[in-house]
Amino acid sequence: MSIVQKRTFRSIIFGIWSKTLQNIAFFTFPYQITVFLHRLRGVKVGNKGHISRYVVIDDTKPSLVTIGKGVAITQGVMILTHQRDLSKYKPGMYAMDCPFKSGKVEIKDGAHVGIGAIVMPGVTIGEGAVIGAGSVVTKDIPPYCVAVGIPAKVIKYFKKEQENEDLD
Repeated sequence: MSIVQKRTFRSIIFGIWSKTLQNIAFFTFPYQITVFLHRLRGVKVGNKGHISRYVVIDDTKPSLVTIGKGVAITQGVMILTHQRDLSKYKPGMYAMDCPFKSGKVEIKDGAHVGIGAIVMPGVTIGEGAVIGAGSVVTKDIPPYCVAVGIPAKVIKYFKKEQENEDLD
């Protein structure tokens, strides 16, 4: 993750543009219009990507978010690309004095992010992975599994059809 630099005039204007589009996308339907608005903000969304209403994608650097083909982002999901860098935080300091750090978020093809989940910066969600409702994803999630909880942990792996036939 990289440390976020001070804001320039250009970044402030982009922030206003991005926040305006985010606010419109938050309430917009059908989902195709929501996806279009997030693409205007710089979010990379693959074909057949589905972003529901009430989804928040970080305003700081939406271009750090990549959503693959056929991904479903359900209502109330938050995708963050920045957070406070608490590596030098100590007693007596104010957390708000700590700088921000940013990181890419990649949600691979065919993944599904359940209602109200939070995806933290620097995380990759593997192809075909399912994130349970209300989960907080703080680390990479492997492909074809179910991850739930706070923090999200893998509770099940999906096997390929060929492997399932071999077990019979």
